[in-house]
Amino acid sequence: MRLSHISFGNLRRRKGKTLLLVAGLTIGVAMVVALMGITFQMKTDIEKKLDEYGANIIVVPRSENLSLSYGGVSVTNTSYDVEELRETDAELIKDIKNKQNISAIAPKVIGAHKIGDRSYLIVGVDFTSEFRIKKWWKLENAHTIGIPASIITSPQEIILGGTVAKTLDIKTGDVLTIGGKNYTVKGVLEDNASQDDIAVFMDLKEAQRLLGKEGRLSMIEVSALCSACPIEDIVAQISGKLPHAKVSAVRQAMTLKMQTTGQVIRFSLAVSVVVLLIGALIVFVSMMSSVNERTREIGVFRAIGFRKSHIIKVILIEAFVLSVVSGVFGWGIGSLSVSFLAPQLMGIKALAFDLKMLVLASGIALFIGMASSIYPAVKASRLEPLEALRYI
Repeated sequence: MRLSHISFGNLRRRKGKTLLLVAGLTIGVAMVVALMGITFQMKTDIEKKLDEYGANIIVVPRSENLSLSYGGVSVTNTSYDVEELRETDAELIKDIKNKQNISAIAPKVIGAHKIGDRSYLIVGVDFTSEFRIKKWWKLENAHTIGIPASIITSPQEIILGGTVAKTLDIKTGDVLTIGGKNYTVKGVLEDNASQDDIAVFMDLKEAQRLLGKEGRLSMIEVSALCSACPIEDIVAQISGKLPHAKVSAVRQAMTLKMQTTGQVIRFSLAVSVVVLLIGALIVFVSMMSSVNERTREIGVFRAIGFRKSHIIKVILIEAFVLSVVSGVFGWGIGSLSVSFLAPQLMGIKALAFDLKMLVLASGIALFIGMASSIYPAVKASRLEPLEALRYI
């Protein structure tokens, strides 16, 4: 008779205790899998939203005396003595080593221009990139946040900041004359207490022509997806491509992201440790109880010649089988919980069954089950044959 046969026989004879032990360990593993799955989805969702919340890298002309007023660029009616960026610089950013981490590149040309008897801030943008970076923009009377790129269909269409629209008494659909050309107002931004409120946004080429800055840029905003790479690396790579520019990371956004995701991870680890300790305690108590109940059986085994190593193997084989079964069941229940809870908590779909998580769940269950069974197994192996006589 093999030792495994004895182990399986014990499990079959004690169906109630076996099911109870499997249920306890399964619940612990399922909670850990669900918690880790939900935490991972939350972390990914938070990073995605923070990465999308505007530019986190600003590229401006290098100048020691440059006064920043709009995203890092000072604008006056007179020219300033700095080397301006070129449109080709925006293309060079697309060739950096970590280009796969670049979400959007939004070049801009900025200048002051008179409309009527007052000067206003003209901001030339690539609307497709601008709308991707400024996901918090909302048009007046719109029901949703964000502006679809399809709203702009012609270079003669513009977007006005809320303050500019109020000052000029302009609304969506009106025609505004700038520099002798007529532009249709496709939308008015809701006030957001930023420089956007006092700006007129138009097509990049049109603004360059209007401001006399053909082929030149005032600044480049870059949105980088940096959950998998240090943002300092991207800043250094862009600086290497553009030695004539000053490249800066928006530290506030990155610090917020790191703090938020760090808190989520720490919370997940803390709860997981508590749950795993509870699972280990359940296994330990159950195996100790099983050893105490089987004192006569173990004593008989020792009396007929079973070595201490044989007794240990019998107990550990039982623990191994229970751990594997609990790991698989825990993975299944935990994965179903993630697929149900993630849409409810975060409004996003989650991968229901991840095979990597199955390996992790099985590993956790095996570690907890085997580690918690070592002492009961050793205790059982030390039982002397004469001890069994007290129970006969």
